[in-house]
Amino acid sequence: MDIARQPPVPGQAEDLAPGLRRVLAPNPSPMTFWGTNTYLLGDRDVAVIDPGPDSASHLEAILAVLRPGQRITRILVTHAHRDHAPLARALADRTGAPVLAYGPATSGRSAVMQRLVAEGFTGGGEGVDAGFQPDRCLPDGAQVTGAGWTLTAMWTPGHMGNHMAFVWNDAVFTGDLVMGWASSLISPPDGDLAAFLSSCHRLRALAPRILHPGHGLPVTDPAARIDWLIAHRHAREAQILAALPPQGIGLNALTHAIYDSETPAALLPAAERNVLAHLIDLTTRGKVRATPGLSPEALFSRA
Repeated sequence: MDIARQPPVPGQAEDLAPGLRRVLAPNPSPMTFWGTNTYLLGDRDVAVIDPGPDSASHLEAILAVLRPGQRITRILVTHAHRDHAPLARALADRTGAPVLAYGPATSGRSAVMQRLVAEGFTGGGEGVDAGFQPDRCLPDGAQVTGAGWTLTAMWTPGHMGNHMAFVWNDAVFTGDLVMGWASSLISPPDGDLAAFLSSCHRLRALAPRILHPGHGLPVTDPAARIDWLIAHRHAREAQILAALPPQGIGLNALTHAIYDSETPAALLPAAERNVLAHLIDLTTRGKVRATPGLSPEALFSRA
């Protein structure tokens, strides 16, 4: 586990592989672990993957670790959360490099989530960079190239609708889709459980050798980690179904019934959003009834 070693020093570049370095942003928290991993790929033309939060010190750290002859030519963002995306514009202004991503913050939502939003459904306030706008939107499968490297964009919605992973040879930069230290937050309407599981299966089929996540250390056994994440979600679904009483139960009470007293209070709001993601999926599949209608305020019972 990641917690078995000391965290990297924020602002210092670490070599991960030939042509690849990581700089940790100074934003540790219960939701970001040690902080956001910013990756620098390339020996001459440099791609920056996930520039990170709006931090002047992190901006200067990224620029300071460039070696003689290196220049930033592409800025790629896995998704529009405030711990990954906001620094992209300032970095683009300093370097002239374009910002590339799947699309704006609300792009990529499923039809189910779009319908819920139209009915007044809102997010849980988990830090969306609502104003994020890339200079170039990348379709699934698009290639981004520089001197000595090629990245293939892979649309992986689930943690967020506009989430992308980037494939580099037999490695994948996975953002918050797959991490070694924790499972991903799935908070509707930006998070979508059905899409998350589909993205996990797609990544699993790719059979990468190593994953470079948005937080924490590289994942060196991707197949085992992805299998665990999928099994974890299926187990949580079974737990939710077993906890639903015939008369129905509210979201908050259900969350407290599922998550034991050892869950830190700071993580309970995220846990509640994850439970809601399961309930939306189960309701959509006809396994759960939401009364009077699907919302965080509904009473949930088995259909």
